[in-house]
Amino acid sequence: MPKFTIHHTTRYTYDSPVRDSTNQLMLYPVKDMYQQVLRHDLDITGDPQVEIYEDYYGNEVGSFMHPGPHTELLIDSRVEVITEPRPLPEIDKSIEEQWAYLQQVKWQVPYIDFLKVEQFEGNEEVSAKVKELQTQQLKPLDAILELNKYVYDNFKYIQGVTNVETTLDEIWKLKAGVCQDFAHMLSAMLRMIGVPARYVSGYVCPDKTGMRGEGATHAWVEALIPFYGWLGFDPTNNCLATNLHVRLAVGRNFRDCSPVRGTFKGVSNQNLEVGVTVAHEDGYTNPEIVNILTPQPVKKIEKNSYQQFIEMQQQQQQQ
Repeated sequence: MPKFTIHHTTRYTYDSPVRDSTNQLMLYPVKDMYQQVLRHDLDITGDPQVEIYEDYYGNEVGSFMHPGPHTELLIDSRVEVITEPRPLPEIDKSIEEQWAYLQQVKWQVPYIDFLKVEQFEGNEEVSAKVKELQTQQLKPLDAILELNKYVYDNFKYIQGVTNVETTLDEIWKLKAGVCQDFAHMLSAMLRMIGVPARYVSGYVCPDKTGMRGEGATHAWVEALIPFYGWLGFDPTNNCLATNLHVRLAVGRNFRDCSPVRGTFKGVSNQNLEVGVTVAHEDGYTNPEIVNILTPQPVKKIEKNSYQQFIEMQQQQQQQ
């Protein structure tokens, strides 16, 4: 029953004063039998009143407005949370019964959104790869584990080659990215075989295991296991989500779970910095204590050297 302290800082700075900054926060850890929030302190520039509500997917969401002129907006979240281990599925049903269960629930409201297959240019190619793995011959849990391993084995973990706007086509062509890209690809593959899959945002907490993404924001997938319920799978680390994974929110994709997003009135350029520190109760923290990200304000990512290298290889293979 580990206890973690998580410090998540989001800082917007502007070249000139802006006003009427309206923001949505999804920084509230899930509260259930596997996660207990002991304390949550939230400090925001201007000390605005934060309205709390529950969204369609059951996430706790905060919203606030900072109306006055400002050149910086700081959102500082500090959480203490205890996590419990989740029991593994022990299912005595046959393969046929388990896949039949998934067929029966696919039109039920809680699962429809998590079964819709995203359309993209590489859809047929990815679908063919999924069929090649013969996942339908396996029990659903084993099929999910197989796809989880496929993403881990065939996609390189490289920071800086993608951003939150990166499409499935770009991820598939690059065969590289970070946790949000791995989760994006795995959820698409699971939906192709009829397994409801939802995107999860949160944190991986350090315990000296050296997992990718520990001590920072993280993303993974929860899949519906027949006769059991939702279970987390982390394709970035090829493992099940454990009590080292702290859940913030679930949704269809990253946009449903973005920790902070908002708008403002003004013509200023903005700069975004995100810092995350995750500490175990024994005081251990990831050696890279704070992860700072500065995304570019563009919809389409510019081709970096790695992407150019991949495209050159693909062109050579076609010649």
